[in-house]
This record gives sequence, structure tokens and C-alpha cells, in this order.
Amino acid sequence: MRMERQLLIGGRFEAGQGAGERIINPRNGQLIIEVPEASDAQVDAAVGAAAGAFESWSRTTPAERSAALLKIADVIEREAEPYADLESLNCGKPRHLVLADEIPAIVDCFRFFAGACRTMHGPLAGEYLPGHTSMIRRDPVGVIASIAPWNYPLMMAAWKLAPALAARNTIVLKPSEQTPLTALQLAHTLAEHLPAGVANIITGRGATVGNRLINHPQVAMISLTGDVGTGRKVIAAAQRTLKRTHLELGGKAPVIVFDDADLEEVVSGLRTFGFYNAGQDCTGACRVYASDKLYENLVADLSSAAASLKFNQSDDTENEIGPLISERQRERVSSFVERAKAEKHIEIATGGTAVASGGFYYQPTIVAGAEQADEIVRREVFGPVISVTRFSDVEQAIAWANDSDYGLASSVWTKNISRGMQAAARLRYGCTWINCHFMLANEMPHGGLKQSGYGKDLSTYALEDYTVPRHIMVKL
Repeated sequence: MRMERQLLIGGRFEAGQGAGERIINPRNGQLIIEVPEASDAQVDAAVGAAAGAFESWSRTTPAERSAALLKIADVIEREAEPYADLESLNCGKPRHLVLADEIPAIVDCFRFFAGACRTMHGPLAGEYLPGHTSMIRRDPVGVIASIAPWNYPLMMAAWKLAPALAARNTIVLKPSEQTPLTALQLAHTLAEHLPAGVANIITGRGATVGNRLINHPQVAMISLTGDVGTGRKVIAAAQRTLKRTHLELGGKAPVIVFDDADLEEVVSGLRTFGFYNAGQDCTGACRVYASDKLYENLVADLSSAAASLKFNQSDDTENEIGPLISERQRERVSSFVERAKAEKHIEIATGGTAVASGGFYYQPTIVAGAEQADEIVRREVFGPVISVTRFSDVEQAIAWANDSDYGLASSVWTKNISRGMQAAARLRYGCTWINCHFMLANEMPHGGLKQSGYGKDLSTYALEDYTVPRHIMVKL
């Protein structure tokens, strides 16, 4: 299997000059490869290359940028198999799910922004003052420092790159030090189809490479998908030079199951949307509020469904979920569940233990009888764990759903669409699904409220985030 280790800086490929980072296979805990991180000088060179390329890239036409993004999409589509091989190896994901779910969405992301950058809209030009014509431009922000997470490495790279490039920015992308392999492969496609310096890929730890990048004075905007703690560090760095920030910082998605919901549909949905990617998804359906009428049956049926999920099979085509990304992450998930077990009112209806194998697997787990004040309800676990809380009053269910530091995603399950719409209008989340969960479209925005951050990925709203409106006035 081909694996790239070199950084892309100003159109050139070069080895990282910093310490080596061990890339581990989550399925067996074995070393895949070591990737040296960028040195301080290489971070500076990458930002300098992006700054140098900005003058020409910011003056390209929509058609030129569209053509480049379409070519990138075509290459990813054509090379879907090797990309899936790398992503599966680096993250432990079932390869067939990467091919079926992630690669098509990644390709479509580049194609969407290739089209969207050609059709941007704004207020009409006109004489808002007598004798003067006003018009609005949407111009690029400048050099974007983008930091991508480890749960969907290639997809998050696409979410960062496509809108920023479509909006005429230049970019320095740092993938997670744990999962750099697909980004380093993508670097070769970017170098082939973009002018030198427009897109740069560097690797390394957040404390070293990331910190240097976000504090660089030539960076105009920082885009982060990560946890709340990292988001606070980004804001602290940004305030020194008043950089623009774009933050997606995780979630704790509530799922309100009303008494008239289709139980079979709910269980089927939660089996998929609560455990997809081993629960390592900030929109995952992890915090269920079930009506009294359905609670007992929901816990029983959902527990059986969770226990039926296949993982750690020798035939990867049978696997429905993979392992957690690292032993550290598995220990973190396990510690949440162990503390929940200590609460007398909580029942672990299924799962609740790590899997004895060489990999970082954890059993799909249902935590029944959880109460609103419980840690397992309030904090993001980021693993294959769903809590279920009983409610008898709809008003209380909505209040509990909103009683969270996070505000990224939510869902409501009911046969009464009017009831679902009314509940959706009251939920303080960036997205609310009715009778489904986890479904994304590149035409629709993704982003949160509260400590889930601000700014939108996907859709034309992302183009707005990566541009600055400017007023041009002409005296007649």
C-alpha cells in the first residue's frame, strides 16, 4: 500500500524536520509508519507560501477555481479504492463503509463548492445615496490555518479545503497527528491541480505545529474542528491579532422519542446513527429521552440491537463499526461508563466493557436509567455509548434537551409532523432532524450553537464564512 510521508509546502514535497509521530493501526495496536512533523521553519514556510500565492489566487475567476475543484473531485473519485484503503488502515473504519458513505460525500463536497462559487449572490447595486452607486463585493479573508480532527480525516480535509479555496483564500491544512495518511496522499492531487502555495499540507502535534500555525501573524483566519479545550486555545491565539475564527467543537446530541414514535424505526435509526464510526462523531445520537409509554420497550429493543452490531470480524465486509482511535480514547470512554456504573439508579443494559483484543475496541453500550444531572448525560463521551433517560412531560423533555453546553445536532421522533416541527423550532441546536438523524447534504449548513462553536461547514453559508463583504461606492 502506497503511503506518503512528505509535507506539501509551496508546491514542493519535503520531509518533516521535526520529531517523528508514530501512526498506529487501531485494529491491532501495531505501528503503521512514522511521520516526522514539521519544524517551526517549515510551518513558517508553509504560511509564507500561502501568503505569497494569495495575490494571484485571489484574482482568479470563479470558472478557474471551479475547474480546479472539479479536477480534484475527479481524482478522488477515480482513486477511491486506495483512499479507502488508507482511511480504513489509519482509523480502523470498515473499508466498505468508507467507500459507500464517505468517499462519495467527499467527492460531492468538492463538486458542490465548484458550482457554488460560480453562483454567489448579494444585495443589488444601486443609488442608496443620491449621485452615488453602491455595490457589494465578497472578497477572500486571506491565509486560512485549518486544523482537522482524527474521526473523519479525509472528509474533514475536504470540508476545510473546498469552501476556502472556492472563496479565493489560500490555506495551510494540518491534519490530526494521529491520522495524516489520506491528507498526505491528497497533497499530491492538490499540487497537481492548484498553483504552488495555494494549498499546503503540514503534519504534527497540536502543541507544537498547531500552536505555531495558529499564532502566525500572516494567518488571517483559523478554522478548527476539534474539542472545546482546543477551541479555547484557538480563540486565545486569535485575539492577539484579531484573527477570524471558525469553530466546530463537538456535541452531545439529544434524541427526543415521543410516545407516538414508530419504535422499530427509532431502534433501527439509533442502531445506525448512535454507533456509526464507533460513536466517534460529534452529531451522533447519544443522548436519548424516551417517553414513559415507550421507555421499557425502547431500552429492551435498543439493547438487543446494539448487541447485534458486528465488529472485529476477520472478514472486514461484515464489520459495522470499527475500534476507537487509540488506547487513550478507549480508556476515556471506559472511565465514563465505569463512573456511570457506580450510580445506583443506572443500569448497563448491554455492553459496558472493553474488548480483549489487540485493537482498541469497546462494546456498544446502552446506559439505561440515566438522569439529567449524570455525567454520562452531560459530557461528550465520543464512543459507542448511548444513554437513555425517561420523561413523562414533553415540556421537561425539551428543557432537558436544551440543558446542555453543546448545541450541534438533535433529533425528534414522532408520527405527528406538526408536533415534530414545533419541537424542532424550540431546540437550540444547529441542526434538528425529524424521524431521522445524522443525515447531511452538501447544500445544507453544518455547525452549532453554544460551546459547539460557530461558523458553518458545507452549503453557501460556508462561502460566506470564508469571505468578507466589502462596500464599493462610486460618485457619479
